[in-house]
Amino acid sequence: MPYLYETHMHTCLASKCGRSTGREHVRRYRDLGFAGIIITDHFFGGNCAVDRSLPWEEKIKQFCSGYEDALNEGLKIGFPVFFGWEQGYGDDEYLVYGLDKNWLLAHPEIEHCSRRRQLELAHEGGGCVIQAHPFRMRGYMTYIRVAPRFCDGAEVANAGNFPVNDVYAYGYAKEFGLVMTAGSDNHDSSKIESVDQLFGVSLEQPLETIHDYVRLILNRGKIGLHVPPERFLPTPDMEKLTSYWVTEDEGLEPTGRTWA
Repeated sequence: MPYLYETHMHTCLASKCGRSTGREHVRRYRDLGFAGIIITDHFFGGNCAVDRSLPWEEKIKQFCSGYEDALNEGLKIGFPVFFGWEQGYGDDEYLVYGLDKNWLLAHPEIEHCSRRRQLELAHEGGGCVIQAHPFRMRGYMTYIRVAPRFCDGAEVANAGNFPVNDVYAYGYAKEFGLVMTAGSDNHDSSKIESVDQLFGVSLEQPLETIHDYVRLILNRGKIGLHVPPERFLPTPDMEKLTSYWVTEDEGLEPTGRTWA
């Protein structure tokens, strides 16, 4: 029996767009048969609910409140909860795993660092970086930016995407041999009625710590995708997406490619 984990979700305590508390998420995922969840609230480069003008220590305290709310409930009912975050750079966003509250308190430079430095800091601290929904295009975005230089893998399926976004992401990751993950980008567990509405990863062994997941990613271990199989199938009328590489100096260069 596989162990299902949510890798991408937001709480109302730390993400402006969140609708559920950590506690509410825990109860719903436990009831739906998941083995655990990773809380990934929006960090300060994204839609974070924390006042940016606060001192660093207070900002981190508030930022971690959604995760800690989930963790406390998880400890009560025996449901594993792990910590991560989603950092944004305007058009492109990244899931960071394997670092904790104490690490954040000691590294205020993470708030404004480049994509390259983010990856370096994550690796130095024993973590990893996954590019979230790399082919998503929304109203707040200008370009689809693809950044294999600055991450350890790609989230090839996101339940908040249109299917075309995931078709491209899967084709791109497959061609370049990237580690693939999936997540729901869940903001509101009250709307989730079935496990089939959720995306995630399927693992052969349960996670004891978030570092077990980091090792799977960095060592290219077996990570199954809990995603409808038809999600990655292109259709004849599928939209053609224009995408750009994030270059070595973090500029833009057209890929000139289609992965659908």
